[in-house]
Amino acid sequence: MDLKFFLIDFEGNSYIEEVKNLRDVFFSFPYYKNHNFHSEKKCKIKNKSPISLKRYSKAFEYVIDEIKHGNTYLLNLTFPTLIKTDCNLLDIFKSSQAPFKLYFKDRFVCFSPERFVRIEKNKIYTFPMKGTIDASIPEADKKILSNIKEMAEHTMVVDLLRNDLGIIGTKVKVNSFRFIDKIKAGEKELLQVSSEIEATLPENWQYNWLDMLKKMLPAGSITGTPKKKTVEIIKKAENYERGFYTGIFGITDEKTFLDSAVIIRYIENPDNTHSQFDNLTPHAPHSYIYKSGGGITIDSNMQEEYEELIKKVYIPN
Repeated sequence: MDLKFFLIDFEGNSYIEEVKNLRDVFFSFPYYKNHNFHSEKKCKIKNKSPISLKRYSKAFEYVIDEIKHGNTYLLNLTFPTLIKTDCNLLDIFKSSQAPFKLYFKDRFVCFSPERFVRIEKNKIYTFPMKGTIDASIPEADKKILSNIKEMAEHTMVVDLLRNDLGIIGTKVKVNSFRFIDKIKAGEKELLQVSSEIEATLPENWQYNWLDMLKKMLPAGSITGTPKKKTVEIIKKAENYERGFYTGIFGITDEKTFLDSAVIIRYIENPDNTHSQFDNLTPHAPHSYIYKSGGGITIDSNMQEEYEELIKKVYIPN
């Protein structure tokens, strides 16, 4: 079967190549991978240097002010953290565990738990993920599902993704609302809240699949709502280049199927990073940039969101 690999960054720039011609690009999907790597090595983060609380607070307050003015209702605020590990990017790719993994030319690696869209024949499915809790907390599943803030955030993302599917398809419906997935987070196990949404595509989707995907980007789960205005606010609040982070990657036969994932849980080679961050000055071997974040709503607590950004910096071995 002839497959094409595709990669689209946060700004919508795309890279497409036939899988058989890929060089220094390795990926894994739950049912398919283009490599036979196996590693017993356990890569760990030895040190984290996140942005300052002062800088995060300034961005957070700006976002809350925009929410109060009705310009956004949910915004995914992200920032870079300098990390040091005992591994290189390829080692991290080999040792990490995730449904969707990508190593791209020593520029970055990601180990994502989140599928973006899957197409089977003329049906398209998307699986927004919003809401995370430590699985070791007593009755964690009940607590995350009953949390009012998490419910509101997830509902807004589901509504946004319903609208996105409606742009390219018809007969949009939510097949499953707020179900629990388990994911690895370093030494811990997390519960992640997901939903499944479906739509019907035109019969000729194969001829314009790339344009079709770009109409849905950037992904709603890592931007917010309303999307266009929220992206404008994100760029002002974050003031750094996301680059490939929060873009998507995938494979397709351009006939009957397409699968893709959101580029989160992301580590970047600082040699290819052009933005300057207040306290981030990569210089040592195995020093990388880890980008992470979380959804902000009117009910968000600044200190808790800052701590969540840091907690999300991990390698799932």
